[in-house]
Amino acid sequence: MRRELSIVRRVRSRAIGWMGRRYLARVRRNGIDLSRMRSLPESALMPLRRDGLDPVPALADARVSAPISRLDLPFGANAWLVTGHDEAKAVLGRATGFSSDFTHLVGNAGVTDGDNPGGLGFADPPVHTRLRRLLTPEFTMRRLARLTPRIDEIVTEQLDAMARADGPVDLWEAFALPIPSLTICELLGVPYEERDRFQRLSTARFDLVSGALNSLGAITESLSYLLDIVRAQREAPGDGLLGMLIREHGDEISDRELAGLADGVLTGGLETTASMLALGTLLLLRDPDAFAQIRDDDAAVNRFVEESLRYLTVVQLAFPRFATQDLDIAGVRIEQGDIVLVSLSGANRDPALGTAMEGFDPARPPSPHLAFGHGIHRCIGAELARMELRAAYPALVRRFPELRLAVPPGDLSFREVSIVYGVESLPVLVK
Repeated sequence: MRRELSIVRRVRSRAIGWMGRRYLARVRRNGIDLSRMRSLPESALMPLRRDGLDPVPALADARVSAPISRLDLPFGANAWLVTGHDEAKAVLGRATGFSSDFTHLVGNAGVTDGDNPGGLGFADPPVHTRLRRLLTPEFTMRRLARLTPRIDEIVTEQLDAMARADGPVDLWEAFALPIPSLTICELLGVPYEERDRFQRLSTARFDLVSGALNSLGAITESLSYLLDIVRAQREAPGDGLLGMLIREHGDEISDRELAGLADGVLTGGLETTASMLALGTLLLLRDPDAFAQIRDDDAAVNRFVEESLRYLTVVQLAFPRFATQDLDIAGVRIEQGDIVLVSLSGANRDPALGTAMEGFDPARPPSPHLAFGHGIHRCIGAELARMELRAAYPALVRRFPELRLAVPPGDLSFREVSIVYGVESLPVLVK
């Protein structure tokens, strides 16, 4: 398992590539050589930086100063950063006036129609409405309930493997990553023997540190692979999500659209849940009371999951919104063509949500956090992620009541700049 999973170190949200290419396209029109532009300027990276598990203080400062503020980008790019909770909901909740469509990028910075990864995140109504209507029934609690026994089996299998290990165990590789990876294989109907390639195609796709123009080849390869899976499902539909969509809506959706939806499930549901499992475990290890509560009290599990989703907010930025008309949001004038970036991590620490929101309180009643976004682009797999977290956390602490870090907390390495925040590895002792 370690060999198979060692290649899966980083997954970057597709929004990084989108944001970077949009920005670079804007500056190209001002005569800048894009081939020399390796990353976004530092001023744009502040919302993605953290101090351990907490956003950098500058993010809270920005929210106090102005919950919608100009993001200082050179070369004439006009962007806004939204850090307030109510203001974030106002932007994300608008179905008109903002666009997330991939076509905004086509013809700029070398982007073509063929680079479109498809899926829900890059589509506007009515295309988005049609695709989400087809996909939503597969993500209802009734449909997802069929996965509960398999999720429990996957969790148990990973715990068994950890128990057999001698010495420290990397919880990231042994627990956090394989649970969502194997669950998504089960959900989509991807053969387990394919998971090595399946996982590889989801790695290192939008890392701002390595540059904003390096993801197109990975997207193309991923879609080519997933198209092969879709075509095989057309011939013999399986019991997974792809097979169900083909049986029930085969005439309404193309192979390319199905591959795009599968790609969205892969990139949106693997690294996000893996990061939550790893960082949530870190919260448990630094909070003995929370550890004991979810070990001994089933009712405490949901509170812990919801509070950790809010506090950690591993998806730090929502998909960029592009203003399609002049708008007024909370008294701020947004002009047509402006880029609007919503800081989910900033919004989820807003005092408007309650008291002491900068801190972690496992006894806090669930709050209306934005960890899964809001509006038409709210994460369609939110309930599946919750199912995995609710199954994994209590099983882990009950199986290993002596679980502890194998290294000093200060030796842990976190991702420097990433839409999906996480830890590089999490060495633990289980005995």
